[in-house]
Amino acid sequence: MKKPFRLDVISLFPQAFVPLEQLGVIGRAFEAGIFDLHIHNPRDFTNDRYRKVDDQPYGGGVGMVLKPEPIFGAFKSIPLYGKRRVLLMTPQGSPLRQPDMSRWADNYDQLVIISGNYEGFDERVRSLADEEISLGDFVLTGGELAAMTIINGVVRLLPGTLGTAQSLLDESHSDLLLEHPHYTRPADFCGMKVPDVLRGGDHVKIEEWRNNQRIVRTKERRPDLYKLWKAHQNSLTSTIESALNPKLQLRIGNGYDIHRLVPGRKLILGGVHLEHPAGLGLDGHSDADVLVHAVMDSLLGALALGDIGKYFPPEDSRWKGADSLILLEQVVLLIRKKGWKVLNLDAVVVAERPKLKPYIDLMRKNLADKIGVMIDDVGIKATTNESLGPEGREEGISSHAVVLLQEL
Repeated sequence: MKKPFRLDVISLFPQAFVPLEQLGVIGRAFEAGIFDLHIHNPRDFTNDRYRKVDDQPYGGGVGMVLKPEPIFGAFKSIPLYGKRRVLLMTPQGSPLRQPDMSRWADNYDQLVIISGNYEGFDERVRSLADEEISLGDFVLTGGELAAMTIINGVVRLLPGTLGTAQSLLDESHSDLLLEHPHYTRPADFCGMKVPDVLRGGDHVKIEEWRNNQRIVRTKERRPDLYKLWKAHQNSLTSTIESALNPKLQLRIGNGYDIHRLVPGRKLILGGVHLEHPAGLGLDGHSDADVLVHAVMDSLLGALALGDIGKYFPPEDSRWKGADSLILLEQVVLLIRKKGWKVLNLDAVVVAERPKLKPYIDLMRKNLADKIGVMIDDVGIKATTNESLGPEGREEGISSHAVVLLQEL
């Protein structure tokens, strides 16, 4: 029997989460043992008789700031439960999107959600988080509502919570488009009739009508989403036309890089910080992100511009410990100055450990953001060398990348 998904929330107001246990399908999922919810109050980890969790900010200013010690104490009390992701609720975080809910539900066994209050939290609290998340461009009195939103969104995606998997695939935001209209009996209510196509029994026409309604509804109600969807469709069309139209100038680039695994270094791949079971990291002058390095070499190679060592030489102290995603931005800027854009990227990472599958989507998002394409235009695969070669012996990690460029 599959163990329940574990949710841990650090909050000053545990009572705010009590209604979740009786809330419709979420309450039923709780009763069925699909997930466990644990609330940790930072006040329980204070050392003074007043259970003080906030203090005045250094440098002055209005409001009170949450102290780091109680939050760190609450966090350290939480047991590790399989694959864990730590989320920090903050208006400064990345906007919450439906793919985030799916990623957390599919790839992790445990979510730890840190909920802030008052004027904010001590900056050092950020070091606990894997991701910082915001509900949107507004400020609430606390992070409890944001935390409950994530709990609701993730739990409903867990196997057994909802009736059918298809209902999850068809709903709003699953592919940038809003959901189509729904109707049930009666066929005529107060003069408002169910569209004839839904009553005709022709399932091909019904599917066409529903798809069209999704496009129309998204364009009218969420022009921002429609713009993203349209851009993605245009990107797909452009890729097909590029392959068929000989007048379009295309370039293919290949990149490869390998870095040694050593103790005392961070392990970063595709901009994602990972934990190696043996505590190893990648050795290099920059952050040694071998995946991003292979991508940069493929971009430069497509236009015969050399390799990354030409632009970021290891003897140059400016690049010591540099974030490879920032270096990638500079390479993409160079490509655009030369009059080219990226159409798509495909890469593979060869590593015996750790398991990379849970982090692939985040890597894809990081690279898509930097090279200026949709996430669906970025493919990343992870494989092992079956204990053969330097990767198989865990002496290093390597990456291969292929990009397709189009002349602007």
